[in-house]
Formats: sequence, C-alpha cells, structure tokens
Amino acid sequence: MMAGAALMAVLAGCSAIDENMDDCGEQAQMDYELELVTNVSTEVQTQLNTETDVELAATLKNYLSSIFTDYAHDVNLSFYATGGDSMRLHHDEHIMNSSEHSYTLFIPRQKYMHLAVANVEGDPVVYLDGMENCHTAALRQVAGDTIESHNTGIFTARQLMEMIEGIDQTFNVKLFMANCSAMLKVDPQGHDVSKMRVFATGFATAFFIADSVYEYKTPAPMIRATRLDADESGLVGFVTVNFPSREPSSSSHSSVSGATRTVIETTDPFIAQPGDEVLWEFHIFLPQADGTTTKTVLGIKEPLRAGQFKIIKVKIGDKGQVVPESPTVGVSVTLDWKPGGTYNPEL
Repeated sequence: MMAGAALMAVLAGCSAIDENMDDCGEQAQMDYELELVTNVSTEVQTQLNTETDVELAATLKNYLSSIFTDYAHDVNLSFYATGGDSMRLHHDEHIMNSSEHSYTLFIPRQKYMHLAVANVEGDPVVYLDGMENCHTAALRQVAGDTIESHNTGIFTARQLMEMIEGIDQTFNVKLFMANCSAMLKVDPQGHDVSKMRVFATGFATAFFIADSVYEYKTPAPMIRATRLDADESGLVGFVTVNFPSREPSSSSHSSVSGATRTVIETTDPFIAQPGDEVLWEFHIFLPQADGTTTKTVLGIKEPLRAGQFKIIKVKIGDKGQVVPESPTVGVSVTLDWKPGGTYNPEL
C-alpha cells in the first residue's frame, strides 16, 4: 500500500565555497522523505488478474513507473515569513537525479513556513505559480479546454520551522503525492478501436501548497488519455494522469464543498463507497464503419484521490457503445454524435 525512500538534503542558502559565512546564519539540516502512498500494485493485481491481462499489465506498469515513484529529479524549496504578508524570504532549486543528496543551509534564525515541491521541472502541463507569497503558492495546469496528461508524479510538503539561535537543528520533511491516475481498460469484442479517442474530466486544475487544498473550475478541462496496446490479447488501455477529483459532499476526506486534500493516511486511504453524485467522467469517441461516431460518457461516483490509481473495465457493444463492467458506473450513449456546443474535446 505504501512505499517510501529517504531523500536526504542539507540545503545551500549561501555558497558552500564562501570563506566567511558569518552573515549566513547557523547551519541547519533538512531531511526530506518522499512518501509514496498509493494503491497501484493492489489495483493492478486485482483488476488485471487473468492470463489475457498479462501483456497489458506489463505495459501499464512500465508506463506508470515514472509517475508512481519515490525518486526526485528536481526539488524547489521556499521559506516564508509566518506573519504579515507571508512573503518568500529564501528560495533554492536543485537537480537531484537521485534519492539522496546533501547541501548546507545557512539562513537567519527565525520562524519559517517551508514549502517543498518535487518533480515539476520535467512536466510541461504543470507549473508553479504565485510562489512569492506563501498562501498564493500553487501548482497549476496549463489552460485549455483539452490538455495533455501530467507526465511526472508531483510531490509537495509544507512544514512550520522554528529555527533557534545557537543550535544546529535537523528538520524532517515528508513530501506526499499531489496527482493521481486512472485507466479505461477496453475489451474490443472484435470491434475496430484503432481510432478510438478517450478523455477524462472532472478533476482539479490547481493545488494550493500551503493549505493543501485543490481548486476546481467548471467546466473542468478534458484530459487526453494515452493509449496502451496489448497486441496479443487485443486489449487496449487509455491512461490519464491528473489532479484528484472532488470528494462526495459528505465525505470525511472533503474539506469545503466537496473539495479534496492530499492523502497522508498510510492504511486504506483509497476505500470509498459510490455515492449518488458523479464526481468524474470518461468521454469515449468511437468512429463506426458507416461514418458515424458513437460517444459514450461514463460517470464515476467514487472519488479519485491523490496518489490513487483506478481502473474502469469496459467492453464494446454491438453499436460501438461502451459498456462498463461495474453497475455503479453511469452510462450515457449518443450513437450518431456530431461536434457542437461548448464542451467538446479537441479530437
């Protein structure tokens, strides 16, 4: 259920080659640990557990290996005032390229709110915004009605630090995953799915790091799914990586009005019963031999949380419609769909 790797760092606020570091403050060590709380192994083992699924499962594991990982490529570290305008007082960035690295931090002794983010640099879909102020510091997705999936597992941390004069201190900071993933597993049942297009929607568009709260906009953008083929079995997977969905309004995971927070529990944090409301959706477009396109919208009533991986299994029906295996997944089918309106993805 949970995997982790220690990411040790002692940060450099002043240059390590400075001869006189009297004005830099006293030395402090920061110990960072990436806490990968995820259900990936459990979900793959329970949902792709037949001989027919072996090839798709292997392809999927390879694809997700760079997403659900406790490896940090880059880290972005900010230290903020805890009063007044909460402005950023110190900032540091490093390319880690390993699970362990060492630096030295020399900054004035005072109380700070510390925010840390890992693995943003390599993701063209997600960027840091508002970082000069603690409470505006956020991860944001690029704007657009239709956008690509995230391509890294992004981790964040927030911690109050009180640095005491005359004492060399060690601070332990744990980073938790801020995004998640879902896959539509398709059994073609003999139908041509070579031109099938899949999108997911209903997810957050930003994450405020200090408050650990996601932001949602309506309509939410369509996230374009990446296609994974299992040639021998004919099965196809469509995977998205994105921010979490909303929580059911009555959920204990919910903070305000169905919003969700990062997952920090270490036991069964992804168990949720389907409610009455649709929280996120798959939109599937399948061209037919007669020139028409069948559109199916699947409504999922269980939340998709930070660090979680979810598989929705479907088959293709005789008219190109998508038929979910689970009776709790809602279905809406348009047999002769044509582009129009204001909420259509860029196919």
